[in-house]
Amino acid sequence: MSVNPTVRHRLEAQGFCGLTDETLTQLAPWMRWTYTLGTLVTLVGVVVTSPVVLWSLAAITSVGIFLPFHPFDLLYNYGMRYLTRTVPLPNSGPQRHFVFVVATVWLIATGWAFYVGADIVGITLGVLLIVVGGLASTTNLCIPSFIYNTVVDRRNAPAKRRA
Repeated sequence: MSVNPTVRHRLEAQGFCGLTDETLTQLAPWMRWTYTLGTLVTLVGVVVTSPVVLWSLAAITSVGIFLPFHPFDLLYNYGMRYLTRTVPLPNSGPQRHFVFVVATVWLIATGWAFYVGADIVGITLGVLLIVVGGLASTTNLCIPSFIYNTVVDRRNAPAKRRA
């Protein structure tokens, strides 16, 4: 069975490169696991205007900046995958680490807005984050990964031209 080329392209844009069609066929639906959980927790934090929920998620997400995986990946790799009978999620590439940097800063800012009573700012930031996370959760289209790849490609373009 072959993987949809759009799905493969979007997952490779997130740094999940070199996976076989068989592995991607198994994992493609589950590669959204971490984004979905993060988006759901963000939704709860925004609905209840809770800096504590958002800052807690920021702390969890920040771990994914430094480790080769996000803590939510562990929930999948050591729990859910045994129910789905699939292989573990692969480690994060630089694109995904950048996503976690962006998400951490965004969650801190959103929580701060609620903390200081700027609920309109907090709701605006939160809804935008939910939309970005929802897009990755439903379509594998990750805007921060796209930004990362665009900046890195642009930065490497002069070197490519010289070669």
